[in-house]
Parts: sequence; C-alpha cells; structure tokens
Amino acid sequence: MRVRTYNDLVRNATGMNNLVNRYFDNVAHDYGRNGGSFEQPRTQELMLPLDVWATAEAFQVNAYLPGINPEDVEITFEGDLLSIQGKLPAAPEGAEFIKNELYHGSFARKLSFNVPVDAERIEAHFHNGLLTLTIPKAEAVKPKQIRIQTS
Repeated sequence: MRVRTYNDLVRNATGMNNLVNRYFDNVAHDYGRNGGSFEQPRTQELMLPLDVWATAEAFQVNAYLPGINPEDVEITFEGDLLSIQGKLPAAPEGAEFIKNELYHGSFARKLSFNVPVDAERIEAHFHNGLLTLTIPKAEAVKPKQIRIQTS
C-alpha cells in the first residue's frame, strides 16, 4: 500500500488549481498536455508558465521569454496582484508549416500574493530569454530572531 504524503496532496491540489484556471481563464491551448500541435486559430493569449518560490527575504519568479525584446514586456504590481504580459514574435507571413509547435501571439499571467510585499523594491532582470523577478517581502512578515533573556 502506498502512503500518501503532504507533497502528494499539494501536487493534486496544484493540478486541480491549474485545471480550474485553464477553464476560467479560457486559455486557447495547453502546450504541455498536447505535445505542441495546434489545430485552431490562435486568437486567445497564452497563460505564461512560471516558476515561483519563496525565501525568507523575497519571492522569486522566473519565466522563459525567448526571442522577446525586454522593452516589449509589461510588468505591473497593483494591490497584491503581479501582472506580466507581452507578445511573442509573429510567425512569418504566409509560411506553410511542416510543424507548428511554437506559440506566436499574446501572453499574460497574473499572480496574487497573500503576504505583504515591498512593491517599491521589486526588481526585474532579463538575461538570455529568462525573466527573473525578485519581489521582497515587507519587513513586517520577515522572520525575526527572538533572543531569550536570562535573569
């Protein structure tokens, strides 16, 4: 008998969350699940895949944006919502594809934070098609060392 772990529960919850997000965000195509093939017109925007993790000091967000000029990516933070949007280069006009697996067109991603962050100190770096955002946590939520006093 297989013992279920906390990671199994989180993985299942994340899978269900992604499924619901795809349904309500009306994403045109899930490239990871469909092997990249495309059978319908590309009229809707791609939900930009992200890696997000937290350290004691900040949140880190990574996104692959190959072939994009960093000036063509719009990043905003309002309230507790981070938004990333832009457009991947268009396919050549009149091209007759043998394989059409790359996404061309608009992309967007919104990510909300349930922990206060210092929006004034958010940093964005772009190197070799990798967008890295560092989103510092607010001082109020950072771990603090409490010293024990002896008498």
